[in-house]
Amino acid sequence: MDPTPLLAAWTTHPPLALIVDRDPDTRKLYAEYLKLSACTVEEADDGREALAKAIARQPDVIITETRLPGINGIELCELLRRDTTTRNIPILCVTGDALQAGRVQTVGADAVLVKPCLPESVLAEIHRLLDESGELRLRARTLRDTVSPQLERADTVRARARRIIHRTVLSRSYERVETTEPPVTPPSLVCPNCDHVLRYLRSHVGGVSVRHPEQWDYFDCGDGCGTFQYRQRTRRLRKIST
Repeated sequence: MDPTPLLAAWTTHPPLALIVDRDPDTRKLYAEYLKLSACTVEEADDGREALAKAIARQPDVIITETRLPGINGIELCELLRRDTTTRNIPILCVTGDALQAGRVQTVGADAVLVKPCLPESVLAEIHRLLDESGELRLRARTLRDTVSPQLERADTVRARARRIIHRTVLSRSYERVETTEPPVTPPSLVCPNCDHVLRYLRSHVGGVSVRHPEQWDYFDCGDGCGTFQYRQRTRRLRKIST
């Protein structure tokens, strides 16, 4: 496979490939070919080192042999799929045992190549896996961009509904009464027309809610000037009837 088309596609954002193989010659062969194809390469020669580098470096793709010292390739796939930071990284397994191919895929490998396999084949699989991975990320981003405004609108509606319900509950829980024993003692007032002392009649206690109470006190003039209303909040007296 000619890597030139892939080189053009990856020049802007070169993918990081983690190559895991106990054989240094194999690692060198794959690494040199991938570097020529505009990949950035990280290497590991056993499963433990590969797991540590996968978590720390977050490669775009992992190419691993199944026969590794310490943690083998199958166990490595299982561990990578269990970890939340690595579970979505595409994994390409390379094995010399054709019978292991099916098992490797059941534990999380996205693709399997059976040795002997040329670097061109490895590169082709990497390209396919990264294309699929990129397409999935694009779909997820598109879905997120579509859903996010809808979720924001839903949150706004829910918040508005909670405020309305809260106001309604406060309003219904607040008792509005006519009383001669109001919470605020009515002041002593004189008639603005004849200067006689006004006689207190009653009070109306109301308002929007318990947080915003109101009190109106009612008086009359014994000299026949009429009935007056005094509003506690504004401290204003006004004539309401003759």
